[in-house]
This record gives sequence, C-alpha cells and structure tokens, in this order.
Amino acid sequence: MSALATLSAYLPTGPGWLPTWQLIVAVTATLNTIGSLTSVAASRKLYNNAPGLVNPLQSRTFGIWTLTSAVVRFYAAYNIENKMIYDIALFTYLFAFFHFGSELLIFRTARVALAVLSPVIVSTTSLIWMLTQYEFYVRP
Repeated sequence: MSALATLSAYLPTGPGWLPTWQLIVAVTATLNTIGSLTSVAASRKLYNNAPGLVNPLQSRTFGIWTLTSAVVRFYAAYNIENKMIYDIALFTYLFAFFHFGSELLIFRTARVALAVLSPVIVSTTSLIWMLTQYEFYVRP
C-alpha cells in the first residue's frame, strides 16, 4: 500500500471540502499548541505590539486554548453532519475572530502582521464557509 493510500484512509469522508478544511485547521492548531507550550516566541509574534506582556504562563494558557479548539475541529472534521459538533466548531472560529480582532482593534496588543492576520483570515473564512453551508451539512 502506498503512503498516499495509507494517508487518504485517515482523511474525513464527509461530503464537500469543509471536513478536510477542518482537519487541516485542527492539525495546524495542534502544531501551534506545541509551539505555545514550549516557548513564548510564537505568542510574542501574535501579541507583537506588547511582547513584554507575554510570559510562559500566558503562552501555555494560550496553547491549551488552541488545543481545545483543535480537538473540537478534529471532531467536526469526522462528524461534520452532527449539528451539535458543527455548532461548537463554528463557535471556536467566532471566539478566535473576536479574540484576535479585539487584540488588534481594542486592546492593541497586536499590530497587523502575518502572525496575527493568519488566524483572523482562517477564522473569518471558516465562519463564512460554515454559515453559508450550514443547511448542506446539518440537516434537520
């Protein structure tokens, strides 16, 4: 069995591309968790307008928050038609959008940079995608 065939056996089998997107975002969040748990460097890139406020405790807390979101998104990738899981996954993106948006616009602990724009773009794209495709994936 080829490596590609082995890998594809673990990919979500739900309809459309949203389940695969959920998996990609979940894997990325898991990798970000490792960075947040082992160093403050990644968190300082996110909160780049106030890096002095980032300490090991804050970075680890952010890492666990990110891991929690990743677990929900993993579940959504493989259970995309489950209304409760879909709704909870949707909320993880809403929370991320408000968190990073407020750090940029209200608290000003972040300024526009790739490290900050990436979660804003992912959360916005995911929110729009999930809201517009709700009826397709979640059937009453």
